[in-house]
Amino acid sequence: MSLDYLEFEKPIAELEERILELQRLSDDRSMNFDEEIETMREKNRSLTADIFSKLSAWQITQIARHPLRPYTLDYIERIVSDFQEVHGDRMYADDPAIVAGLGKIGSRSVAIIGHQKGRDTKERTRRNFGMPRPEGYRKSQRVMQLASRFGLPVVTLIDTAGAYPGVGAEERGQSEAIARSLEVMASVETPVVSVVIGEGGSGGALAIGVCDHLLMLEYAVYSVISPEGCASILWKSAEKASDAAEAMKMTTKDLSAQGLVDEVIQEPLGGAHRDYDSAAESIERHITLALDKLEASPKEEMLENRYQRLMSLGRFDRKSA
Repeated sequence: MSLDYLEFEKPIAELEERILELQRLSDDRSMNFDEEIETMREKNRSLTADIFSKLSAWQITQIARHPLRPYTLDYIERIVSDFQEVHGDRMYADDPAIVAGLGKIGSRSVAIIGHQKGRDTKERTRRNFGMPRPEGYRKSQRVMQLASRFGLPVVTLIDTAGAYPGVGAEERGQSEAIARSLEVMASVETPVVSVVIGEGGSGGALAIGVCDHLLMLEYAVYSVISPEGCASILWKSAEKASDAAEAMKMTTKDLSAQGLVDEVIQEPLGGAHRDYDSAAESIERHITLALDKLEASPKEEMLENRYQRLMSLGRFDRKSA
């Protein structure tokens, strides 16, 4: 499988191609290059670690959008058993951009909700590139309310450029659906854990991101607007996206420093797309630990802590107002 290397990964791609060539020579000529291959693999690991330790905000954004990055259904396949998907909002239609349903993580029954992008052109079109319409958020509300009624914790996986801004979505109440989702999540009477697995964009991400504990994968991003959108507003040019990404403080490092993220989940070397199983295992472990801690608290205390967490976000400087 081609790893679809990004521009800054070219030195890694060249080294890995040389490793593959040595492996082909070993197979074709019955020659043993195991020692040379292992030496080059170690060099490759060192090079990858060095490159990924110096990534810019824009490069991290590119990784978060990587076409081979695992999506919600990839993680559900690996960490959720007995998954039963729920379809439709009982008002208008089903929105494939949001996957929602019930299942088990370990022995714990949970409700799980997440954005789902597509792998090929046909699926990307069907799932609207992971940008939900109002019916997607109303479907998620339906599952959250079901979870609250039956005492099931809620797990959400965030990965969207934002809510779909089309005319039809606006006509069907996109802003109301997002606002209502925020209200429902704030009042769910069971623990809520959210994980930003890729791109967390604008209110479309926040609509399933009001939680008791926020996790982010190491190379995920979370922001109020895309870098391209920000650049178009500030500089009238999307070509300034890299400058915007740096200024927006949208990476895990910057968000952690601001107290907006509770935990960062380390990814496999080179990103989650290089090892789905390892990434899924880390996510499952962090979700389980977070739910263990949250479920140990009385419900009233958990809800009060959620309220205080929300109220603590952001700062207001009266002197400059």
